[in-house]
Amino acid sequence: MRHPTVPMARPLLEPEEAAAVARVLASGWVMQGPETEAFEGEFARFVGAPRACAVSSGTAALHLALLAVGVRAGDEVVTVSHSFIATANSVRHAGATPVFVDIEPATYNLDPARVAEAIGPRTRAILCVHQLGMPCDLHALAALARARGLPLVEDAACAAGSELLVDGQWQRIGRPHGDVACFSFHPRKLITTGDGGMVTARDAVVDERVRAWRSHGTRDGVHGFNYRMTDLQAAIGRVQLGRLAGLVDERRRLVETLRERLGARVRFAVEPPWARSNWQSLCVRFASEAAARAAAARCEADGIAVRSGLVNAHEEPGQSDGVRGPLVESERAHRECLLLPLPTGMTDEEMDRVVDAVVRGVALLP
Repeated sequence: MRHPTVPMARPLLEPEEAAAVARVLASGWVMQGPETEAFEGEFARFVGAPRACAVSSGTAALHLALLAVGVRAGDEVVTVSHSFIATANSVRHAGATPVFVDIEPATYNLDPARVAEAIGPRTRAILCVHQLGMPCDLHALAALARARGLPLVEDAACAAGSELLVDGQWQRIGRPHGDVACFSFHPRKLITTGDGGMVTARDAVVDERVRAWRSHGTRDGVHGFNYRMTDLQAAIGRVQLGRLAGLVDERRRLVETLRERLGARVRFAVEPPWARSNWQSLCVRFASEAAARAAAARCEADGIAVRSGLVNAHEEPGQSDGVRGPLVESERAHRECLLLPLPTGMTDEEMDRVVDAVVRGVALLP
């Protein structure tokens, strides 16, 4: 008998979410309103930000954040190719060109040294990514951004609940540690509102721009958009946010167990001593592309959802103009990595199946 598929992700949606939606329906106010405002305040307090603005998606959050820090047509934004395509697309939505830099092979996050090399006369911002929830080196990046007079935008789409050690204290990603941080609430994330996003801003003017432009407003020569979050989504988000700390703890326990059971067969992303990842997705690296393919084939045959390593934007149509130098580590990571299932509430049976499939897949190699 074929087992049910082990999914890549599984959002936790329970009666509390249904009750929250029912409350909004009974109120008669379903569009951006009091629930959205409450969600913004609660999220800001959770991450330690002075302000937060809810929007319709993580991509919308990135687009508005880039515009709000002054990115316009003809500008360049230094970022990574090794990320979900929304990172590069958001730069292009602002009329700018993404300039791609390579990653650190241990963390899959952008290499600060490469960022410094890529800054040119047209650079208007740095867009870093906390890849798959792993905090990037904000200490180095923020110092570089300040030294060069550039805003630092954090793509924290995957990083709700991740933490950074600052002056001996753990702080949540999203304060922000740069100028703006952008989150996604897509169903693949730890918490979801169906879809949706959040922008946390250090500066009140940046926040005011985002608020104007999410709801058709015109400001600073930019005509607004329909990027609003509904109160239905926000009500779900408020319930989800209350579970986030516990979900992060669960993810971290699951990853440690998988690390022990898979042993030396794969390499996990290195968590620096100053970072705590929420492990939004589990990216593991194999000794070769052939090993990754063998493990993927075995998983797929056993009904286990897997994905190849993160795509590289520069290998997608219409994105190659952002390449200014070699992206060796980005390309190797895509070929040698797999994203393994890490669903919320992962059962012992699901974990056993994942471990068994990876072990058997690697064992098939000569």
